[in-house]
Amino acid sequence: MPTSVNKFAEPDHHDIEFADADTGNKVGTLRVKPSSLLWKPKGAHQFHAVSLDDFREFMKDKKQVAK
Repeated sequence: MPTSVNKFAEPDHHDIEFADADTGNKVGTLRVKPSSLLWKPKGAHQFHAVSLDDFREFMKDKKQVAK
């Protein structure tokens, strides 16, 4: 088989949209990047960001309890 000249380009981020369970209306967007997580509420123009290192430490903190 001949060697490939082209390859698939991977996206630099993945967007996940969240909707209200009752109404189906969009609540916001979570953007996952290799170095950070970003959140943008519906109607906002800018994302709020946290580094993956900070997020990992937050999730490992025993004081954080899921509700």
